[in-house]
Amino acid sequence: MAELGQLDFKAFVDQRVAALPGDGIDQGRGYAFIDDRTTASVIDRAKPLRVAVEAAVRLGKAFGKSDLLGRAVKVGPNPFPRVHKLVQRCADTLGIKAPTVFLVNSPVMNAGALGTDEDAFIMVHSALVDGFSDEELLSVIGHECGHIHNRHVVYLTALHYLAQIAKLVSEAVVLPAQIPLLAYQRRAEITCDRAGLLCCKDLEVATRALTKLAIGSKKLFEQLNLEAFLDQFEEGKADMGSLGEWGMSHPYLPKRVLALRKFAESSLYRKHAGLGTDGITMDDVDKQVFELIRVVR
Repeated sequence: MAELGQLDFKAFVDQRVAALPGDGIDQGRGYAFIDDRTTASVIDRAKPLRVAVEAAVRLGKAFGKSDLLGRAVKVGPNPFPRVHKLVQRCADTLGIKAPTVFLVNSPVMNAGALGTDEDAFIMVHSALVDGFSDEELLSVIGHECGHIHNRHVVYLTALHYLAQIAKLVSEAVVLPAQIPLLAYQRRAEITCDRAGLLCCKDLEVATRALTKLAIGSKKLFEQLNLEAFLDQFEEGKADMGSLGEWGMSHPYLPKRVLALRKFAESSLYRKHAGLGTDGITMDDVDKQVFELIRVVR
């Protein structure tokens, strides 16, 4: 599975299926990063990985949601109507059924989607609701809805519980399954950053939400010069430090920001946001983003 970071972009384009239109965001999921879909098909064909995924998801389904029902609060039109309305807006934008959302008491700014394709749910930490505007929350919730829309949740759930298993036994036992799944998740995050932007329809807001989440502090974000940080990333691209990204679930923040800016130039996004019908094609977006987020250069 080491080849996941080396796949040829032309092969991705050649395999792009007809069900992925370039001008819509409905069930065709035309905004999805093609590398996300192609990597998923590679993982699906790997029998050892399928076995690991199925075992981890069975464990998660047995314990995860029951745990949340005991310690978190389910969002609805009566409890937490603010969040409930934002969830419904995101679901309507992406053309999916509004997922179950739980508010979790946590000082950490975070959110996540877990479950199965048939029964997915979203967790939103209380610190996120306190520290984000409605527009920023739209971007974050839209990102998580994007995981559901693009059928990522089974793999995300597998990764979550493989990490728990590693704590109980040994990382070496689960590492062969974790590494390709982490590579897949990094690609899936690019797709879902796009979903968040489609839901909030404002690149500045989506970038702000993304950066706040990555930094984990509202106060530190207010002191950040994002353009200087992006320059810092450009300065360090040539060294081998990016190899550390192999063990990460998300691409480095500068890559995500730059990839999102590229998607904002697409005719798909510009049409959806009411900015006109001009812009670059999704194939051109994906080609440039593919080169941008590669771990090994």
